[in-house]
Amino acid sequence: MSANLRKFVTSPGGRVAGEIGVPGDKSISHRVAMLAAVAAGDSEISGYLEADDCLATLAALAELGVRVERLGAGSLRIHGVGLQGLAAPRAALELGNSGTSMRLLAGLLAGQAFDSVLVGDASLMRRPMERVAAPLRRMGGDVRTQDGRPPITIRGHRKLTGCSHALEDPSAQIKSALLLAGLQATGRTSVHEPSTSRDHTERLLPTFGVPVFRDDGAVAIDGPARLSAAQVEVPGDFSSAAYFIVAGLIAGRSPLVIRGVGVNPTRTALLDILRQMGGDIRMHPAASAASEPRADIEVRPSALRGVAVPESHVPIAMDELPVLFAAAAVAEGDTLVTGAGELRVKESDRLNAMATGLESLGVAVERLTDGLRVRGGVVRGGIVDSQGDHRVAMAFAVLGACANGPIAIRDVQNVATSFPGFAQTARAAGLQLAEEG
Repeated sequence: MSANLRKFVTSPGGRVAGEIGVPGDKSISHRVAMLAAVAAGDSEISGYLEADDCLATLAALAELGVRVERLGAGSLRIHGVGLQGLAAPRAALELGNSGTSMRLLAGLLAGQAFDSVLVGDASLMRRPMERVAAPLRRMGGDVRTQDGRPPITIRGHRKLTGCSHALEDPSAQIKSALLLAGLQATGRTSVHEPSTSRDHTERLLPTFGVPVFRDDGAVAIDGPARLSAAQVEVPGDFSSAAYFIVAGLIAGRSPLVIRGVGVNPTRTALLDILRQMGGDIRMHPAASAASEPRADIEVRPSALRGVAVPESHVPIAMDELPVLFAAAAVAEGDTLVTGAGELRVKESDRLNAMATGLESLGVAVERLTDGLRVRGGVVRGGIVDSQGDHRVAMAFAVLGACANGPIAIRDVQNVATSFPGFAQTARAAGLQLAEEG
């Protein structure tokens, strides 16, 4: 995506149909790169997401002395240095807009024999980081924030001790950071969550030779551990596919098939929600020896109706809620989402960004402390400010297909953090989407 890109203009009409693919999974790409970096030997990765956030992880690993060899588009060879082979960075590690990079690296670096500082762009420097720093301190790490926010400053030469963590809220990023720290700790590190979050780290660790123990809602590893190099194929990102799943439902003319999507059950709650709303979504599982299940997802045009989303689904669908709100804007009746307060501390306050954007297009929205009630109806054309949030921008790009006039979406540069080539894929799917500087 061009660095000069400032705006999407999405127009009604088009014919959403056919077959498309989506880039590799962002969550898995971050994790596989970090695990490969501290494994013994050379790991080969295919399907790696070459988006800004994941490239920030690779750049940080290079600063830590890890050699990353690009073999082709999305194909990498990472020359692992082992858990004790990372080198002290010459300067603060710059992580751009990537909260995942920052939180996971905090865990990976908490037990290293050198100091490090983690920083990011203006948006990332406002995001809460004490939730990861505090449990790392319980393990013996010297991990500090500034008033709960970045920079994260890590003092090295600390011996980590495994312990049991009970998270108040489910968080795949916090859980993964603690497991990465646990690789270097003495004894067992266990993490208990009140409900399920993404389990990509737990699935990847055995691939790199680290046993994982599960018991009564907790996941645990024993340290110190030794990781072995692996070959990993990253599936298509479900969160990226979500925009086109919704597009196929609300703006489809015939079936749309999205190929090779990761369908890990800790990621796909959106499918259950959309089916409850009347969506016709069909799964065609693909054979794979990998730890992550994948499938082709077939979507057919559907008349959606509003629902009250079960709160149990919300943590698993957190990244997909912006596009769910877009779907709700054209569904019959009200759609209610609660338990989504975490959206307020993402790249933007996503509840506010989505509510403000929908209201500017004539959609009735009731703002709640931890969610939104959206009343479906006629969507007008207009101008929306994405507030620099990639998921907000892409959600309104999809909704524009059902508006009664063009929608201009401002401040869309950060779409490149998760979905390079989004506009081209949208046009290939049949959406009328233009890019403007």
